Order: sequence, then C-alpha cells, then structure tokens
Amino acid sequence: MSGRVGHVVDLGADFRLRDPAAYPGWYGHEHPRPDLLADAAYGLPELFRQPLRGARLVAAAGCYVTASSLALAPFVRAGAVEPTGAIVDAYSGVSGAGRAPKPNLHFCTVDEDLTAYGLVTHRHTPEIEQATGAQVLFTPHLAPTNRGILATVYARAREPGFSSGDALEVLAAAYADEPFVVVSERSPSTKATLGSNVCQLTARVDPRTGWVVAIAALDNLVKGASGQALQCANLALGLDEALGLPLAGLTP
Repeated sequence: MSGRVGHVVDLGADFRLRDPAAYPGWYGHEHPRPDLLADAAYGLPELFRQPLRGARLVAAAGCYVTASSLALAPFVRAGAVEPTGAIVDAYSGVSGAGRAPKPNLHFCTVDEDLTAYGLVTHRHTPEIEQATGAQVLFTPHLAPTNRGILATVYARAREPGFSSGDALEVLAAAYADEPFVVVSERSPSTKATLGSNVCQLTARVDPRTGWVVAIAALDNLVKGASGQALQCANLALGLDEALGLPLAGLTP
C-alpha cells in the first residue's frame, strides 16, 4: 500500500482473490479497489511465507481454505496427483461455516443434524484453487460441534505404485520445518487441535482405486482465524512467527 503507514491484516475475504474479475461471480459484486489486490500478501504462511515478510496488507486465509490447502497443495506441488478433479469435503462447527451472529441461533438448532451447503457455488472454491493450483470441487458441511474444521481431500495419483508411505513422506517433507503443522499416520481430530494454532494432517492411498486421501483438522477460531492473523502479523512485523501462539491443544 504505497504511501501509507502501518500494517493491515484482514480476516475478511476482500483481498484474498488476486483476480478482480472473480469477485462478481463468487461474491456477487465488483471489487471496489482492484488496484490494491496486487499489494495484498496471501496469509497462509506455510505455503506463501516469503511475501508476508514486511507486507503492509495481508489477506489472512480462513478456516476451510487453510485446512483444504494444507492437505492438498504439497501433492500438487510435488506432481504426485492430477491437478484436475480434486474433491474436498469439509466439516465445520457452528462457530464457523459462515454463520453471522444471530440472537435466536442456539446449538439446539443444529444438534443431531448434519447439513451440506453452498453446493457447487461456495465462494471459497476459487480461493482453494488459487492456493493449491488444482481444480477443486468443494462441498462444506455444518456439523453439530461448537468449533473445529475437518477437511477430507481426494485426488488422483499421477503414477501407479504411489503408496500411503509415499503420501505421508510428501506431507512430512513439505512441513518438516513448520511449527504449526503436525503430520502423523494417525487420523486427525478436531478436538485435539482445540485452542491451538496447529493443523494436523495425514494421508493414505487406496491402491484399488488410485485415489490419494489427505485429511486435515484445525481449530477454526485459532489457525483458521485469529491465530492465523497473528502468525501473519508476526511475519509482517519481522517478529518471531510463533510469538504468542499456542502449540498444544486443550485436550490430549
């Protein structure tokens, strides 16, 4: 933001998409300041760290996109999966899922219910595609939990013989030096990430169908929101990236 002082870390979607032509179709309006889009660093440090260093304007990635992209991007970048036809099924607790605060919205309205929404047209689709370099069919679901995101990503392996061990190695190599990403053979749990800025990841390959399955879990109110913003702010200000951010969840 030339000629301006200070730093802005935006938790909204105003500067997340680089192409101003994408806003009318996905957000229903023209972008009012397309001149600023090129100045905005995308706020997903594990995938786009360098532009965040010293950035004046940061568009922090949200919860769905963070979980989906951290699971899928390493495979696309490694050339391990086909970049077209990837599928993302993601589940959010009621503190996420794009719900605006409403005085009459209580947990009992979603308890014992599971709903898919934003079918085919959800606005996070182009953002996931921008972050991963893959064509994606994204379907979000509202789950009867208070918080947490679980994203299951499916993509076709490019070569026969690509194994579950190979898939775990791709993730482990991509995030070997990342303090807020845990790669494990164990299936991720949203409760295990509660209150932390950590994203848990695993992957498998089904040799029968040739599909790679990657799963991510995170707390939508920390790594998917305020924690992500603070991580980005630390980088923009030249501070220790992990400053003030919790690594351990509140439950084992």
